[in-house]
Amino acid sequence: MVIKTDELPAAAPADNAREHGSQAGGKGRPDAPASFLPPLEPPSVMLLNGDCPESLKQEERAAEPPRENGLDEAEPGDETTGQEVIVIQDTGFSVKILAPGIEPFSLQVSPQEMVQEIHQVLMDREDTCHRTCFSLHLDGNMLDHFSELRSVEGLQEGSVLRVVEEPYTVREARIHVRHVRDLLKSLDPSDAFNGVDCNSLSFLSVFTDGDLGDSGKRKKGLEMDPIDCTPPEYILPGSRERPLCPLQPQNRDWKPLQCLKVLTMSGWNPPPGNRKMHGDLMYLFVITAEDRQVSITASTRGFYLNQSTAYHFNPKPASPRFLSHSLVELLNQISPTFKKNFAVLQKKRVQRHPFERIATPFQVYSWTAPQAEHAMDCVRAEDAYTSRLGYEEHIPGQTRDWNEELQTTRELPRKNLPERLLRERAIFKVHSDFTAAATRGAMAVIDGNVMAINPSEETKMQMFIWNNIFFSLGFDVRDHYKDFGGDVAAYVAPTNDLNGVRTYNAVDVEGLYTLGTVVVDYRGYRVTAQSIIPGILERDQEQSVIYGSIDFGKTVVSHPRYLELLERTSRPLKILRHRVLNDRDEEVELCSSVECKGIIGNDGRHYILDLLRTFPPDLNFLPVPGEELPEECTRAGFPRAHRHKLCCLRQELVDAFVEHRYLLFMKLAALQLMQQKAGKLENPTSLENGGPPSSESKPEDPPGPEAEREEEGSTASGLAKVKELAETIAADDSTADPRSREVIRNACKAVGSISSTAFDIRFNPDIFSPGVRFPESCQDEVRDQKQLLKDAAAFLLSCQIPGLKIGIGELITRSAKHIFKTYLQGVELSGLSAAISHFLNCFLSSYPNPVAHLPADELVSKKRNKRRKNRPPGAADNTAWAVMTPQELWKNICQEAKNYYDFSLECESVDQAVETYGLQKITLLREISLKTGIQILLKEYSFDSRHKPAFTEEDVLNIFPVVKHVNPKASDAFHFFQSGQAKVQQGFLKEGCELINEALNLFNNVYGAMHVEICACLRLLARLHYIMGDYTEALSNQQKAVLMSERVMGIEHPNTIQEYMHLALYCFASSQLSTALSLLYRARYLMLLVFGEDHPEMALLDNNIGLVLHGVMEYDLSLRFLENALAVSTKYHGPKALKVALSHHLVARVYESKAEFRSALQHEKEGYTIYKSQLGEDHEKTKESSEYLKCLTQQAVALQRTMNEIYRNGSSANIPPLKFTAPSMASVLEQLNVINGILFIPLSQKDLENLKAEVARRHQLQEASRNRDRAEEPMATEPEPAGDPEDGGSQPQAAKDPSSPGLQG
Repeated sequence: MVIKTDELPAAAPADNAREHGSQAGGKGRPDAPASFLPPLEPPSVMLLNGDCPESLKQEERAAEPPRENGLDEAEPGDETTGQEVIVIQDTGFSVKILAPGIEPFSLQVSPQEMVQEIHQVLMDREDTCHRTCFSLHLDGNMLDHFSELRSVEGLQEGSVLRVVEEPYTVREARIHVRHVRDLLKSLDPSDAFNGVDCNSLSFLSVFTDGDLGDSGKRKKGLEMDPIDCTPPEYILPGSRERPLCPLQPQNRDWKPLQCLKVLTMSGWNPPPGNRKMHGDLMYLFVITAEDRQVSITASTRGFYLNQSTAYHFNPKPASPRFLSHSLVELLNQISPTFKKNFAVLQKKRVQRHPFERIATPFQVYSWTAPQAEHAMDCVRAEDAYTSRLGYEEHIPGQTRDWNEELQTTRELPRKNLPERLLRERAIFKVHSDFTAAATRGAMAVIDGNVMAINPSEETKMQMFIWNNIFFSLGFDVRDHYKDFGGDVAAYVAPTNDLNGVRTYNAVDVEGLYTLGTVVVDYRGYRVTAQSIIPGILERDQEQSVIYGSIDFGKTVVSHPRYLELLERTSRPLKILRHRVLNDRDEEVELCSSVECKGIIGNDGRHYILDLLRTFPPDLNFLPVPGEELPEECTRAGFPRAHRHKLCCLRQELVDAFVEHRYLLFMKLAALQLMQQKAGKLENPTSLENGGPPSSESKPEDPPGPEAEREEEGSTASGLAKVKELAETIAADDSTADPRSREVIRNACKAVGSISSTAFDIRFNPDIFSPGVRFPESCQDEVRDQKQLLKDAAAFLLSCQIPGLKIGIGELITRSAKHIFKTYLQGVELSGLSAAISHFLNCFLSSYPNPVAHLPADELVSKKRNKRRKNRPPGAADNTAWAVMTPQELWKNICQEAKNYYDFSLECESVDQAVETYGLQKITLLREISLKTGIQILLKEYSFDSRHKPAFTEEDVLNIFPVVKHVNPKASDAFHFFQSGQAKVQQGFLKEGCELINEALNLFNNVYGAMHVEICACLRLLARLHYIMGDYTEALSNQQKAVLMSERVMGIEHPNTIQEYMHLALYCFASSQLSTALSLLYRARYLMLLVFGEDHPEMALLDNNIGLVLHGVMEYDLSLRFLENALAVSTKYHGPKALKVALSHHLVARVYESKAEFRSALQHEKEGYTIYKSQLGEDHEKTKESSEYLKCLTQQAVALQRTMNEIYRNGSSANIPPLKFTAPSMASVLEQLNVINGILFIPLSQKDLENLKAEVARRHQLQEASRNRDRAEEPMATEPEPAGDPEDGGSQPQAAKDPSSPGLQG
């Protein structure tokens, strides 16, 4: 499958896009199969938290237990199968390309590609990249740009396509100049540092010296060539140094090859009328590397030199009179340096991995950047001042109608897979374009570059329209949020609203529309950007709203069509249809919160907006007079008054709570059925009190694993019966006997289900909402709903929160961010860098009294007291920020932590915080920068100096927006991915691998080449290939995963660190030892920067490094890392943990290699003791350890004898040679696999039979617990897939594929 060109920037490698078909197909599969069945097995965890789009619901099938051969074949009589066999990819063919001036070459194409994709490929190829304005001809006929290749008559294997140069227009000439500039800048990282055009950084190639695929063939290091293993001092365990510069190492390719000194638009533009009539389109001014200044005319026929100078206009051609269709060819003629350097540059450009240069779907910003020269750049200058509305958007006319585009893409058909792919891809593309435009607009609004639509009002109340997007500020205008917390509530409401939009979009009900919504935090302000409902600006809001309330529930209206549409969202979103009273005491029926407004646009579409209360309120932060919370809450000091009343439960929490209740429902019903069966049902009323079941509040003492297993077996059949019974009753089948109905009714009542015949929990979002009143007739329902919310609040505290750790650093930086937000609002643009550097000094520098530098006096205007119109919103013309002191800031941080998080920080300064909580200043700097969008200079900061402040104004380079937006999903691909994970979990690796390959194909189809989900797909594929013994394919996929993680998530994101570790393992397995080490050292450096040494994951990383160093016989160095890993494991898992035993064993092995047997014995004994106490004497681990102890003892005795012999007989002693064996690579790799959670286990036939029975039993259990409609109820408690690399330390899941080595997560 090929990435379509609209997802590739002009200079992106469409030729490499060509590899996606083969890359996704895996080794030996150059093309994906022509047809395939989507998985018959539903995924183990439903997509989008179980809220499956309606289109997929029809395709859901009942799951079957796995067949004997591990393949789920369709039943012959199954009707759905036929329609789902869909041709996704026809086989490709090759065509010959004839371009002027170069040898003909052949190109592999696919029938569904468009002609423009071949254009894209030619614009990227090294020998044709300088052409942009051409058409393709087949047998003398010009091909239409937008037609698919399969529709071109006569186009077949071996056809010849001729490249024909076309005359330029102004638009084409601009595109050509822009493309040439992109080619000249293709290795320059400045766009990535400046956060523009979806460029971002990647440093993997610095540590792998280019592509791993090539070096893999050289088998580097197999002959044990001497390799330098010494890590830099600052990454050794115990080092206190945390340098910043290695974060962004200088890439050799960045030293720019200067092709030209200047390429810019000439001041003589545009051409006068008489020159237009000679075909002049525009003029360029160039200074070559040899310092020759030339003026160039772009004409309809191409480019030539004219005789103009800087001050004298003479458009006549100059000598040499050379007309070239391409600007590059003309520059080649006039500048030898250009010719030489441009060729080298293009060679380097095409050698880079495509993932280093493809644009990301959303902009990623870097919080540090090196000092860069500011070079002249005509395209950048033009972009800044024209806002690129004319030709950036590839749509005729000026601005894009964002609302129409966003809604039209949702209306695309979605009956079958190709239609859904096309639809999701269009939705994703429009969303990423809209997010980029909204971000640019929000920055322009805050920077004061957009005129308000209500300019006479106070700045806080102003609203803006730019590029067909509506912008509003996060302030409480007209006391709208007076009862909810004023400005604080107005600041929180947009993110709550965005979460609502995200959720309704995910449910994807046909006929119900939401607005495109992006929330941007920039320079201390929150801006909401929304697409505009057609006609909304012409009428008053009161007239427009036909559903919901505009005054938080005083006046409420409803509408049958809205009720019908929202009813379809109520089950997946767990929202209860309910009645409220309006100001005339009439009952009004709603299926959402009262704030949710329904407006029919002039386009006839039904829009919903203001979705800020989609989720139920969190009662822990909403004290209601006269309402008591459950004991778990009051014991923990809840409810607490919060600054605003918009605290709500997250969607994940609601899903987890409902899941918890469902399991409880099943257990209660099973228990009653069993009691009925045994004839013991003496007291059926025990469950009818309707109160919360007590099992919820006792998570402390779960039964032991043995008891659990027995219970699992006995309840499995009971649960299956309940499932069957529940389905029978829900289907309103009269066959169920009254006693069984009673069982279900009791269980429903006990768990708070709204139905008495089936499990169905829903929340009324208006409960406890100030100002909302309910009819008398609903009082019982309201009481039950209040109880449900209280139970959810208790569940959050008793079941969910105990699994979380409080990060003190996170607490401090979040509190600092809250203060920074209001601090920045009072700062003028001219004082921005001074204000930010002053804040950072107060926050992080040990210097006791930093002084803020106000803008220099001689630049301050004499007329400064005149009130200026264009102030930043809500700002007074003040310099109050300049008087802040470190003492005051830290006092405020402690106060904020107490008020907002109810956490008491014991520190009055940064040094005290670092000392008390073991924090690092560099980590705090990174966190605050990422949270607020600050970009600082890449250099070493002396935070601890008491003589000078750490930061100066020059160290603050930029401030970026922090953007929140909707992430549209590729639902079919996600389905495949999860089915693949489920297959892997059951041990069917090959089938899993194929499903995940298909998922990768579909992800590429929807998202283009770059996306977080594609990254996860590549990682899992790499792991599977590794397990199946295909190291080359594992390396290739993992390399892509690392590059993608760096580009889409950030170079030091925790995910990227993990990807580096996986890649190092595969490099080691491929005998690329020095590469493996440099990747591990990079991962450790990033870990130190982001978390510091004191982190549980550091143990795994240090074990990896120690093992590799052991393998290359660097024993002392190896011990430093392994002993640190042992200390960290002991701290976080306790001295008796199995991980600690393994750590002892690894350390013992190194001591053995050093012939220090006493230390080796000591460590192995520790390990043996742990195994014996945890697993018992008969466990294989205990036995292995015991054997190793014997072996060590023998070696120690042999060594002692030898030493005694030497003491007795001196130099004449007859000594048998001692055998100190260096560890074999295989044994080191085996240990690496163990610590990274991969086990290869050979299985006998008998084991296989047992295993299959076990898999089938688990499957039935899972089925029993998946009673509800799969598409609508989430499975928040499903186990992680066993193949997931993150769960390296979990218990074995012994599900294996009979035909391949096993996998244990």
